Parts: sequence; C-alpha cells; structure tokens
Amino acid sequence: MGLAITQVDAFTDTPFAGNPAAVCVLTEPQDEAWMQNVAREMNLSETAFLHPQQDGYSLRWFTPSVEVDLCGHATLASAHVLWSEGHLPAEQEARFYTRSGLLTAQLQGKWIQLNFPARPPESISPPTKLVQALGGIPIRYAGSDKSDYLIEVDSEKTVRSLQPDFPLLRSLPVRGVIVTSRANGSDYDFVSRFFAPGAGIDEDPVTGSAHCCLGPYWRDRLGKDKFWAYQASARGGSLKVRCAGDRVFLAGQAITVLRGELLA
Repeated sequence: MGLAITQVDAFTDTPFAGNPAAVCVLTEPQDEAWMQNVAREMNLSETAFLHPQQDGYSLRWFTPSVEVDLCGHATLASAHVLWSEGHLPAEQEARFYTRSGLLTAQLQGKWIQLNFPARPPESISPPTKLVQALGGIPIRYAGSDKSDYLIEVDSEKTVRSLQPDFPLLRSLPVRGVIVTSRANGSDYDFVSRFFAPGAGIDEDPVTGSAHCCLGPYWRDRLGKDKFWAYQASARGGSLKVRCAGDRVFLAGQAITVLRGELLA
C-alpha cells in the first residue's frame, strides 16, 4: 500500500478554480528532502505535509522549489482533508503547529475560517527593479511586510491586465509581490494578484498569506475591518477577511478534486 495524497481546490466551491494544493497526512515525520521531492513531483503551488503532534498536527508547506513559512490555501486544504476524510470530527477545531506559530481552523457550515497572524505593511520607496518589473504602472502606495512587497495601483483594470517581467521579479529580495486595488462596481471590497517567481511560482492563483498583509492595509485605507476579497488570477478565488488586533481571520471554501497513492 502507498501513502494517500489528496488534491484540493481551495478558496472556491467550484472544481478547477481557486488554488490547488496537495495534502499528505503522515503518521510520523518524514525527511525534508523527500517532502521537497514530492512537492516537486506534484508541481502545484503548495504541497502540505501533516503528522499528529500534541493536540493537533505539525504542518509544513513546500512549493516545487522551496519550503515556505506561511501558506493560507494549503492550510485551508489541510483542514478540509482532516474533516472530510474523518481524521477530525466536524465540530473539533483543527490546530496546526507551523513555522509561523500555532494556526487554527474552524468549520463553519460550508466555510472554513483560518486564524492567521496579521502582517501589516510599512511604507517604502519602490525599488527601481520592482517598478521596471511591473512595466512602469502608476503606483499609489508601496509597502513591505518583510516577506512581500505590497503595491496599490489605480484600478482593478490595471491589476487584471498586469503582465510582469518574471525574471526581473525573481531577482528581488522578497518572497513575492502583491498588487492590489479597490474593486470596481462589484460586491468585492478589493482585488489583488500575487507573483512569487523567486519561490518557484510565477503567479499564485489565490494566496491566503498575502491577505494577512492586505487585510490590515485595506483596514487602514477603508476604515473598516471586514472585507470580501477577490484574487484575480486566471483561476480566481474569493475570501472573507476580518482583522482583529494582531490576527487576521480568513474564510474560504474548498473542494476535493483528486485522491491518489504515493508509491515512492
């Protein structure tokens, strides 16, 4: 018998939308090199590995090329797998021990709510390479949360039409670049896209961790703490975002699209 692995589309209720993640529930820790090889084989933006620890699960996330410190969609996918495959009863909170501390998830009807650390940005002067990589688009705000650059632009149209220079973005000293604007004429409060070629992902379809920065930013810009957000990648995905002190609550849906066995 091989090891079960599940592929989940996160931050969507529709197959083949949102952000796909592979989830592997282990009985014990595995070698880091093996986990990186599995993530490379799966070739998704993230592969999550869990094993029981204390009153919850150890959780690690790998892109096809690196391990990351924080990932929202693969945490959402992991919680979905724990409940949908019978590892946890639906009424029990999922607890994850990670590089970013203890993260929790709760099942609320068809939605999963994640409790994540807030990562408010600090204003910066946009680096010349960043401006060049984004094609000289008009920048209303530039900031950094130490992991990513955050750029606000003039319109949703600019966000959606952006075609970055990925090799130039790859040379920047950050995990990725978040580009955002207010939403135009829809129920959404703001839209965004996320580019992380340095982590092996030119464009991530829906990025929970980026909203740990976006939530505090738009709280200060719009003067409220609850948002309906859309990440405008080709696949697209929706999130409910709520800011509360030094935490950001992210809610999304998830759907299983594939189950298989790892034989290696």
